[in-house]
Amino acid sequence: MRKSLFLLVILAFVFSKSNGAPRTLDIYFIDVEGGASTLIVTPLGESMLIDSGFPQERDAQRILHVAKDVAGLSQIDHYITTHWHQDHVGGITLLAKIFPVKNFYDHGIASVLSSDINQQLIDAYRRVSQGKAIALSAGDQIKFLTDRSLPRITFRIVAANALVAGEEAGSPQIKPCGADFKPIEEDKTDNANSLGMLLTFGAFRFFNGGDLTWNVENKLVCPKDLMGPVDLFQVDHHGAANSNNPALVRSLKPRVAVIDNGPRKGGEAKTYATLTSVREIEAVYQLHKNLATTWNDNTASTYIANDDEKCQGDFIKVAVHPNGRSYRVEIPSKKIVTTYQVR
Repeated sequence: MRKSLFLLVILAFVFSKSNGAPRTLDIYFIDVEGGASTLIVTPLGESMLIDSGFPQERDAQRILHVAKDVAGLSQIDHYITTHWHQDHVGGITLLAKIFPVKNFYDHGIASVLSSDINQQLIDAYRRVSQGKAIALSAGDQIKFLTDRSLPRITFRIVAANALVAGEEAGSPQIKPCGADFKPIEEDKTDNANSLGMLLTFGAFRFFNGGDLTWNVENKLVCPKDLMGPVDLFQVDHHGAANSNNPALVRSLKPRVAVIDNGPRKGGEAKTYATLTSVREIEAVYQLHKNLATTWNDNTASTYIANDDEKCQGDFIKVAVHPNGRSYRVEIPSKKIVTTYQVR
């Protein structure tokens, strides 16, 4: 009798697991007040955090809330620092003290740091990663767990250290290409070295360029388009005007763009004008209303997670259907959900 009951319990558990609703691929844009922090959770529960905001408890706690309380994670499986500015790497030391982080990745640490990189933050990162961080180059991939019942997930590095995939070491940052090529002055900050990343899940495609700037962005699409159209675009460099080269945005043709700006940082008028000029873009979302510009240079209030400068740090969530053919964009605090079809 007991054996039969035990068997029934096991069978019921297996049945419930096999017939449970398939999980979505989730992407969370976490508000770190003009820094960057993007959390990806796959249908199998594997997680990747890209950047960690400023070196403040505020940002570590906001990331912890989304990762633990909202996404239900018990650890971060993969952590990527796109580049060494404090608004991208600053929060990881604090976060790792309160939440397990398994693997660390970055674009490498130069033997001599440029003046825009904080040595103390680098030292803290080395301690928390225990010197085991993996330096990524353009063309590298990070592998996720897979399941035959789900579309394939790929995660590819398309830019690193001012080089793009397929480019030889030592190639110049400014490489004339395209009929309307208009370079800007060579960017000697670490922004130009930022990792650029392309995530695919079935037909769904997401591009995150960190803080890539104008000249490297142009190399991503000319003479060869290394990515093609995407569905979701995390607007480069918080929407700064020295990034988001129109050649890149026109080539990406995103259906949805998300700006991880702050109330007085990023989301600049020039970038917003570029986004709204691309007819394929159906919606622009912002983490904050830009208080330094007018309403004409901001998206509609329904697409802004945080309207006021003093806020709770509300996030934006993208949930991709298990079949990879559609996705919904949510601002949970406003109970607003919009569904889009992949291209």
